[in-house]
Amino acid sequence: MRTSIATVSLSGDLRSKLEAIAAAGFEGVELFENDLLSFEGSPRAVGAFARELGLKIVAFQPFRDFEGMPEPQRSRALERAERKFDLMEEMGTDLLLVCSNVSPHSQGGLDRAAEDLRELGERAAKRGLRVGFEALAWGRHIHDYRDAWEVVRRADHPHVGTILDSFHILAQSLPLSVIPRIPKEKIFLVQVADAPRLEMGLLPWSRHFRNLPGQGQLPLAEFMRALVATGYAGFVSLEIFNDQFRSVPPREVALDGYRSLVYLRELADPQSLPPPPECRGVGFIEFCASEGEAAELEGLLQRMGFRRTRKHRSRQVSLWQQGRINLVVNAENEGFAHAYNLVHGTSVCALALEVAALQPALARAEAYRAAPAVLPEQPLPALRGLEGSLLYLLEPHSPWAEDLEPLESAGPGVGLEAVDHVAQVMPPARLLSWRLFYRTVLGLEASDLTEISDPSGLIQSQAMQNPERSLRLVLNASQNTGTLASRFLNAYYGGGVQHIAFATSDIFATLEALEANGVKLLPIPENYYLDLEARYALESELLESMRRHNVLYDQSEEGEFFHAYTQTFADLFFFEITQRRNYDGFGAVNAPVRIAAQVRQIRQALHNLETQF
Repeated sequence: MRTSIATVSLSGDLRSKLEAIAAAGFEGVELFENDLLSFEGSPRAVGAFARELGLKIVAFQPFRDFEGMPEPQRSRALERAERKFDLMEEMGTDLLLVCSNVSPHSQGGLDRAAEDLRELGERAAKRGLRVGFEALAWGRHIHDYRDAWEVVRRADHPHVGTILDSFHILAQSLPLSVIPRIPKEKIFLVQVADAPRLEMGLLPWSRHFRNLPGQGQLPLAEFMRALVATGYAGFVSLEIFNDQFRSVPPREVALDGYRSLVYLRELADPQSLPPPPECRGVGFIEFCASEGEAAELEGLLQRMGFRRTRKHRSRQVSLWQQGRINLVVNAENEGFAHAYNLVHGTSVCALALEVAALQPALARAEAYRAAPAVLPEQPLPALRGLEGSLLYLLEPHSPWAEDLEPLESAGPGVGLEAVDHVAQVMPPARLLSWRLFYRTVLGLEASDLTEISDPSGLIQSQAMQNPERSLRLVLNASQNTGTLASRFLNAYYGGGVQHIAFATSDIFATLEALEANGVKLLPIPENYYLDLEARYALESELLESMRRHNVLYDQSEEGEFFHAYTQTFADLFFFEITQRRNYDGFGAVNAPVRIAAQVRQIRQALHNLETQF
């Protein structure tokens, strides 16, 4: 399988697109006609520049409204094709992508279409060029890849082949059984795209909501298996129409694109890469803070039952532990954590994951082009995470804390046992990118995208977790500038960890201990509990305990979920306390209540501040 991407998939001018595609490691590129029309140089210069970058122009596209046209439109279309052939010869590409006709003037009939394609193939053959025919899902007469292949078969010309596009096939839920019967030499190109499942017309769905493979919900694994059965070994090219990608630098989209094709290769041949790492849990979470902020953060951790068990001999780094939770507070005035703190304030600068086998995990990350991070002050292997943060990968029983002198044992604390999940906020244009990163590099699977109501708009929330449920991440983003997620982005100067959830086996005992220690919980309004009483047959004693400790609640068919929140620290992040009873979700139904309560606190704090002046 050879890698290619269409220039229409990226933002920017043609020169920057080609540079980004080459830098990402692609072998080929499909040149979209509009990019050529806006280029300041000649077609010959485009071809020379692509070759200089090591790229093959695998196709020129699209050529529209061709087959089935009456005269004089048919003759004009053939003359138009000759002019496209002129451009292709100058650029040094040999394949013209012909889309099935959408014109109301076109006439149906497979034999008529085959006759037109045969004529076009004859003209292409005289120049040593080829013609690839693709069925658009909204084509007037030909909108099924099986009909497009039948047209090519009847045309029976060596310079005429078919082009398979996964979106046009899978968006219509067409059967894939015919693909393995297409001779591999008659497949001139394969285009791939993913997409979320949406209830809308095929054309707007295609033009605005295509994703890279691994970012959507289309059954690409089945498509790739059918393709592999043909023996096809040519170019597989990304053709992505997505409004959000237009606001992202081309190099970032190109890298994601390359990563998505590695993912497709793995779908086709699972043995081609090391398997996703088996994550045994969160090894540690590192906070960066100034010296003054560190004292305040450590005071909160102490009230939450954590104990400072280790401290670095010469650096301002300490380890706080409770149960299986390890929190590092780094208040150094130089190095990575210090630089991160200068930009983001007190925040999570690193997340460490313990994996069953380190070297295969690193090899997989390298295959997926995950950027490694090497720090002089920290020899642990790490990848670059969200907003330049670090994602450490730890061997089992890694001595990562050996430079820290022991001080005291952790003790029972308040009953917090482990990290349940970590929630990150990111710009909306990066949500798909990080979903792909976590899916490919770590093997996490995504749940359905959820929309959460905020008093100022909607927040998109995407939960991702591994099969063992030892690693759970929640990705949040919002298009609305006034939402809590957007406020976090502005205050944080970019994306990062907004909250960390800790698991307990007795949430009421834990919360009672926290409150006794002076930890302030997020107050939940009485109306919420009146609604709970109406919705669920909860015992009155349990309901009263939930009310008293500001506990939120959800049920599933299998179990139930209790959770509560601390108030926000430094207007940046907060902690969640969770108890699961055979429950696999995240209590998303309660998110609007939690967010509304947090927004009220923000407004009250602003009001209090204003009344002081």
